[in-house]
Amino acid sequence: MNTLVEQVRAAGLGTSVVTERQLSEILGGSDARRYGLVNRALKEGTLLRLKRGLYYLKPLHTGDGIHPFAVAQALLPGSYISFETALAFHHWIPEAVYTTVSVTPGRKSFVRNHESLGKFSYHPLALNDYQFLAAVTRVKLGTHTTLVASPLRALMDLVALRKEGWSELAWVEEGLRIDEAHLATLRRKDFAALSPTYKHKVANEFLAQLENAVFNRRSVNRIDQQHGKGGTS
Repeated sequence: MNTLVEQVRAAGLGTSVVTERQLSEILGGSDARRYGLVNRALKEGTLLRLKRGLYYLKPLHTGDGIHPFAVAQALLPGSYISFETALAFHHWIPEAVYTTVSVTPGRKSFVRNHESLGKFSYHPLALNDYQFLAAVTRVKLGTHTTLVASPLRALMDLVALRKEGWSELAWVEEGLRIDEAHLATLRRKDFAALSPTYKHKVANEFLAQLENAVFNRRSVNRIDQQHGKGGTS
């Protein structure tokens, strides 16, 4: 086996994106020696190039490969996973999502296709200053820590991207197929955390209306339960 592959795995980076700097630290020796090892591994197909300066090892077994979220953020540092991808990750929508979709800190949408790792798309949003990572959390996936939007942030990012106007809960529950039980987990502070985030009036109105609808329904359900327990009509 190529010495490079053995040493990368020994360093615990067998399922990680590896940078040129990391390879230099792992392999040691001269630049010429390192380049020789990298080129040999690339030719053998045991080392694969993600993009210039970024590499990953060919998985030993099916399912051992690098997580697509880690790939997405290696391709564009500073981005975070959101939209339908994050909703599926949190099990808020039933459909499988085959494109890893992220919010970019840049100003243009773009797509990157990788022949073996899949499709990655990035979209900018109109956000207020210092709100880019509001309700975005760090999630540990293998050896990588990735940035993933909370369910409500992912939903509202989708609303902001599509410029979706409020149309009762039908668009959320029927259009996106988000179950009422998931909406019932939302708290007032979840909505408050996002209230200063979006620049556009449409997104802010949607957020306010969604909060009202969720908590109005919760109140109605509570009253119905109390009546049911008390035997009143």
